[in-house]
Amino acid sequence: MNNVLSWVLIGLSMACVSVTTMAQSLVSHHVSDHRILLTLDDNSKVRVSFLGHNTVEVLYRADEKQLPSMALPAEVSVKPVKVGKAPEGTTFSYGRVTARVSESPFQLAFYFDNEHRLSEEKGFFHVDSLRGFRFALQPDEQLYGGGQRVLGMDRRGHKMPLYNRAHYGYTTESNQMYYSLPAVMSSENYAVVFDNSASGNLDIGHSEADVLQFDARAGRTAYLVTLGENLADVSRNLVSVTGKQPLPPRWALGNFASRFGYRNESQTRDVVKRYQDADIPLDGVVLDLYWFGKDVKGHMGNLSWDREAFPDPDGMMADFREQDVQTIVITEPFVLTTSSHFDSAVQADALAKSLDGEVKTFDFYFGNTGLVDVFSPAGRDWFKQYYTKLAEQGVAGWWGDLGEPEVHPGDTLHNVDGSLYTADAVHNAYGHRWAQMVYEHSLDIQPDKRPFVLMRSGFVGSQRFGMIPWTGDVSRSWGGLKPQVELALQMGVFGLAYTHSDLGGFAGGDEFDAELYQRWLQLGVFSPVFRPHAQEDIAPEPVYHDQQTVAQARDLIRLRYQMLPYNYALSIENSLTGMPMMRPLSFYHEGDAWFTNKDSYYWGENLLISPVTEAGVSEWMVDLPPGTWYHFYTDEIYTGGKPVSVPASLTQIPVMVKAGGVVPMLDAASTTAEADFSQMTMHVWAGEQGVEHQYHYYEDDGKRVDSLKDNAFMTGQVIHQRQSDSMRVQMLTTGGYDRMPTNRELEWVLHGLTQQPEDVMLSDKVAVSTDKNSAVYWDASSKTLHVNQRLQGHGEFTVHW
Repeated sequence: MNNVLSWVLIGLSMACVSVTTMAQSLVSHHVSDHRILLTLDDNSKVRVSFLGHNTVEVLYRADEKQLPSMALPAEVSVKPVKVGKAPEGTTFSYGRVTARVSESPFQLAFYFDNEHRLSEEKGFFHVDSLRGFRFALQPDEQLYGGGQRVLGMDRRGHKMPLYNRAHYGYTTESNQMYYSLPAVMSSENYAVVFDNSASGNLDIGHSEADVLQFDARAGRTAYLVTLGENLADVSRNLVSVTGKQPLPPRWALGNFASRFGYRNESQTRDVVKRYQDADIPLDGVVLDLYWFGKDVKGHMGNLSWDREAFPDPDGMMADFREQDVQTIVITEPFVLTTSSHFDSAVQADALAKSLDGEVKTFDFYFGNTGLVDVFSPAGRDWFKQYYTKLAEQGVAGWWGDLGEPEVHPGDTLHNVDGSLYTADAVHNAYGHRWAQMVYEHSLDIQPDKRPFVLMRSGFVGSQRFGMIPWTGDVSRSWGGLKPQVELALQMGVFGLAYTHSDLGGFAGGDEFDAELYQRWLQLGVFSPVFRPHAQEDIAPEPVYHDQQTVAQARDLIRLRYQMLPYNYALSIENSLTGMPMMRPLSFYHEGDAWFTNKDSYYWGENLLISPVTEAGVSEWMVDLPPGTWYHFYTDEIYTGGKPVSVPASLTQIPVMVKAGGVVPMLDAASTTAEADFSQMTMHVWAGEQGVEHQYHYYEDDGKRVDSLKDNAFMTGQVIHQRQSDSMRVQMLTTGGYDRMPTNRELEWVLHGLTQQPEDVMLSDKVAVSTDKNSAVYWDASSKTLHVNQRLQGHGEFTVHW
């Protein structure tokens, strides 16, 4: 007991007695191992480090014991700095970034290419148990930030609790949800991350209109500043420094059968068969908590198959694998005192403690429980054994639920690096550390397989552990559908690019709403993950509904699989560069209206998606960005820079292609494993006359863990340009991978041509035919030119009028 209390005092010492409110002055500075150490007149230390990617880390109280950084990888490269003088004080710089130190009163300001971007206001403060930072805001500045909230895209004027907490059945308003992010990204082209995992608040000009304030009751006294040329550049830089998302297995982009939940082996086999009988592609089946217990309550923590309900899980999963259908199972960090493994967890010292040094137990919805201490080696080691066994049995992916944690008493103690900290000090990093454990352990036991880690809570940088977040238990209603774009965009710009929703909605609903369901699936086609999921009172799977629903879902899911080359190329681009898959309009267009737009998004660089979120409409207003746009389904041309009305039949939402856009597609297959990349259709929409357009396509084998690190992937650069009498199209390929198709049968489909061409120059001149069996033919009904070409590396052709 005395030992426990001594650890508690160490852990809590950061959270008490110190008072720093008066303006301070700089006394001295020196540089050691490229890090700048500033000494203030109260003898406290401030450490400034340039980390590359136009990012600076600032750590106040650098001479005191600190929790480790959660936002940054364990190993970061610190860059050499150049020290200079300015009339206002000392400057430190690396590359295009400069940090200026005003000596009295002490203040830090940050510049990009000598242009001011951000300044501390009072900077660091520490009063009693409250610590945090204050920055000055400019009058017209707009800011993303805070993570999952339903507040509108511009979060300025809001004060948000930083405490991951479930919000069951949310709709069009929420100030606190499953995944908070202590970070902002500004229209002034900077981002600030507060590297503190404690319970706190993010105040973006709410209490004081011109002040950005972060405060917390404990935790690390550090922040990161990331700068860039524009918002997209800032986002890429921030993700690069906090850690890029490793590639998921390609099957993660397929369709999932999922609900709360499949109660037995027979029902699980039945749902897979129903998809196959309905000719609907399927790549995964997700098992909720019934795989380890027959009831909702009383079994959490069993972490072993209920053999009465699932008599042969090994055989079931093997049969699914033969059909290229993967099995994903839920796990939770709670171990009920009634579970079969509670005593084992206690004996292994795997559970978080209370102040008396004993296991902390408490009541919540599922029963009386302990909580696995994922911060401690003992807790992780105990937890890992179950993942090992399940993987050996055939489980292919992991679903981590309730990882906020959903209930987390403030006096719970966690062992972090040998010291105990209260739950409030580390709460927001619990899911982060859990994801790290699952991801790293998956690679340890199966080094040749990409981990699949589906979790709903984490911290800044959790993407580097392969985390695939979702937006929680959303209401099954039009109100639940409306904020899904906002939620995904607010997460994606900070690195959580795979944020998605339970398609169709999860919570509530009196009866099946076929129109709502259809609209949500339409959004899902152009989302990072396609996973209908809901409470079982209304089936989330289309195969349990009427024939019209099945037919409409089949078409949408087949389109999802046809889009696999385009979508998977976005995954590779995200892992290479940090660019999110769903992108706010502000990434490509400057101005207040584009920054705040929460109704549309770019899916990659070429497609603009505007989900329909109201019932009974046949037209949908789209704030179309400047330029020329084509309707994806009809090729109708629209002039952007203004709101336009776009047809929105029950089977289609507005999907617009910018002029010059390229979308590679395949024939739909029953699983992603059966997709044939040797036969592709390359859709090209003609651009403005005289303008060269480029598109980068990426491809690997969909499985190899280190394909990007080992350069085992192919890049295809599509270049096209339209002139008054011709159009030239090229595809230049570099790189490759094992078993890559050596010969590709490409069908080029050129959209937006105003007249039938006369001929096409391939290896020689080929006349344009109207016979669809010809190598080059003109489809008069759709006004598209089709050019069939065998591609060996590079390809090129020119169309003449």
